[in-house]
Amino acid sequence: MTAEQRRPRPERRLTGQSASPGLAAGRLVVDRRAALAERVAGTPAEERAALDAALAAASERIADLAGDADAMGGEILEFQLALLEDSALSDPAYTMIDDGAPAPDAWASAIDAQIDDYEAAGDDYFRARADDLRDLKDRVLARLADAEDGDRVPGPDSILVAADLTPSRFLEIDWIRCLGAAVASGSASSHVAMLARARGVPLVVGLDGDIAGLETGAPALLDAVDGTLTVDPEAESEHAFAGRLAADEAARAEQAAYLDRPAATAAGEAVAVLINVDDPALLDAVDPGHCDGIGLTRTEFLFYDRDGRERDGRDRDGRDRDGRGGVDGLPDEETQYRAYARLVAWAEGRPVTVRTLDAGGDKPLPGLTAEDEADPFLGLRGLRLSLARPDVFKVQLRALARAAVEGPLKIMVPMVTAPEEMAEAAALLDAAVSELEAEGVAARRPELGMMVEVPAAALSVDRFDAAFFSIGSNDLVQYVTAAGRGNRHVARVYDPRHPAVLELIARVASHGRVAGVEVSLCGDMAGDPELLGLLLDAGLRTVSVAPSALARTKAAIAAHGGGTG
Repeated sequence: MTAEQRRPRPERRLTGQSASPGLAAGRLVVDRRAALAERVAGTPAEERAALDAALAAASERIADLAGDADAMGGEILEFQLALLEDSALSDPAYTMIDDGAPAPDAWASAIDAQIDDYEAAGDDYFRARADDLRDLKDRVLARLADAEDGDRVPGPDSILVAADLTPSRFLEIDWIRCLGAAVASGSASSHVAMLARARGVPLVVGLDGDIAGLETGAPALLDAVDGTLTVDPEAESEHAFAGRLAADEAARAEQAAYLDRPAATAAGEAVAVLINVDDPALLDAVDPGHCDGIGLTRTEFLFYDRDGRERDGRDRDGRDRDGRGGVDGLPDEETQYRAYARLVAWAEGRPVTVRTLDAGGDKPLPGLTAEDEADPFLGLRGLRLSLARPDVFKVQLRALARAAVEGPLKIMVPMVTAPEEMAEAAALLDAAVSELEAEGVAARRPELGMMVEVPAAALSVDRFDAAFFSIGSNDLVQYVTAAGRGNRHVARVYDPRHPAVLELIARVASHGRVAGVEVSLCGDMAGDPELLGLLLDAGLRTVSVAPSALARTKAAIAAHGGGTG
C-alpha cells in the first residue's frame, strides 16, 4: 500500500434534493455504466437481426419485471413495453441500418431524436416520458453489447450512486441489500421518486458536484431527509449520524406501539385510519386489525397487469383461462370479481372502497385513453373516460356489484366535475345490478361515492348526490395551484399548505358534518405527519394512507390536541 493510499481522504459532502426520506449508512456502489464493447458492424441484414434480438430481449426482461412489480411499477413498465412495440420508435433505426449504420448507432440516434421531442414539449406529461425513453435506450444498447443486467447489482449494506436511475433499473435492485440511492439527475416528482417513496427507499436526487471521483467501497452517509450524501465521513459526522439513526429507530418502535390501538386524538376523539391499496398482493404483509378498512383501491392494477401471469388469471392474448375475453383484451367481469372479492375477504367485515378505473393523465392505457390530447391531466380521464366508454365501465360495475354480496364494498368514482356525471354513473350502476338480478346472479348495489379533486366539485359539493366523499389531495393541490405535481420547476408553487387548498378541504368536511355524509382524504397529505394536523384542524376524521404509514399516522393523531370537531 502506498503512502497516498494510506492517507485518509477528506470528508466530502454532496447536496441534492430529498425525493424519498430516510437515513442509511453503508458503502458506496458507484454505477459507472460501461461504454459499449467494441463491436465490428456486420451487413445491414446482420445489424437488423442484432437489433431485432436486442429489442426482443429488452421486451422480455421488462415484461418479467412488470409481472413482479406492484401497480405503480407495472404502469410504468407497461408504458415502456407499449413504446417498444410501437414501430414508429424503431422504424427510423432500421432505416439508418439499411443506409449502413451499425445497430447501436442507429438505435441511439433514433431514440435521442424522440427524447429531444419529448423534452421540448411544453407539457409535464411528455417531459416525464423522456425518462422512459432513456431507460429503453440504455437497455437495448446494453443488449447489443451483450452486457448482463446483473453486473450492476449492489451488494449488502450498500448505497447506490449513479448518474441516473431509470424505473426498470430501480425495480431490478434488491432494496433490502441496498439501503438507498443518490443520483445526479432526476427530480422529486419523477417515476423513480414515486417508486422509492412507495417502498420506503431513501433517495436523494439532483446531487451537485462531480460523482465521477467517487469510489466504490468508500464509507458514506445518506441523509435523504435533508438531501445530502457524505462520503468518507469524519468521526464526528459518523457519531452524529449514528445518533440520528438511533433516534429514528426509536421513533419507529414508539410509533409501532400504536398499530394495535384504535386511532384517537390526545383529546380522545376517534379518527378512522384506512389504507390505500395499489396491489392486493401487498395485503399479505398487512394485518387487517391495524386499520379500519380500505379507503382507496386503485383498480388500475387490473388493467395494467396484462402480461399473462397468474395475478389476473389471463393468458397473453388477454383472454381468461375459462375462454372468456374482456373488452379489447381488458380484464373481464370474472377476473375483476375475483380481485374485488379477495379485498372484501381480507378486510374481515371492514369497509372496502374501490375506485373505478382512473386511467388518463399520467396513467395512459393503450387502446383506451386518448392519444392526441395536448394536456392529458385536463382531458378524458377518470369518470369522464368511463362514461365515454360505458362498455368498459359496465363490466367493472357488474363485477363490483357481485363482490358487494361478500361484504361492505363501496364504489368511488374519480375526476368528477358536474352533478350530472354522478347521476349518469348511478344510472349505469342501477342498470348493472338489474341485469345481474335478471340473470339470477347474486348482486348488491354498493354505496356510490365520489372523489373530490376538481376545485369546481369542492366549491359546489352540496350539489352532488353522493353516499360519501373522498378528497384526492394530490390532484386537488395541482388544480388549485395550477402547478403540475410532476414539474420540479414549480415545486414551490405546488403547496398543500396553500390557504385555498385548506379552505376547500374544510369546506368539504363541513358539508359532510352538516349533511351526515362521510368525508375522507386519501392523498399524500394524509400520510405526512406535518400535514395531518392541518387536516384534523380542518375537520377531517377519516384518512386513508399507505400501509407503511399506518404506525406513524396513528402516532401523529395521538399527539394532536386541537382541531375542529
